[in-house]
Amino acid sequence: MKLQSVETSHKRVSAAADVIGNVLVDGFYHLALFAIGGAIVWSAVAAFFGMAGKGHATIDDILLLFIYLELGAMVGIYFKTNHMPVRFLIYVAMTALTRLLILDVQTHDAPVTGIVWISGAILLLALATLVIRYGSAKFPSRQTDSRD
Repeated sequence: MKLQSVETSHKRVSAAADVIGNVLVDGFYHLALFAIGGAIVWSAVAAFFGMAGKGHATIDDILLLFIYLELGAMVGIYFKTNHMPVRFLIYVAMTALTRLLILDVQTHDAPVTGIVWISGAILLLALATLVIRYGSAKFPSRQTDSRD
């Protein structure tokens, strides 16, 4: 009789600890997402006002705004679905490499091997996106997250 009482108490304490742990983890999760989203908006607004202060926007500036847009979309999707969209990370990397490529081409008169390496990296990321999209279409994942 006493053993059942101890087991019941153990289950209650364990259930309460699970609930408190889930609340704390979810609270941190949402707080961190809002902080990251706020930092992205803050950086994008600062970049935009920097462009407005110059009186013009270069292609480099526009690509930077696209990076902020992709990061914001990634945070929004992660907030709604609780899943990290890996493809968006690849898109951010491709845009950053494109920005680097444009800067490299603008600053060098003669062709440089760095241009080939950057172009190859962009191609590799594009192929990775193709593989991920094919894999997710052919082998869709199951929903196992209880927060949905």
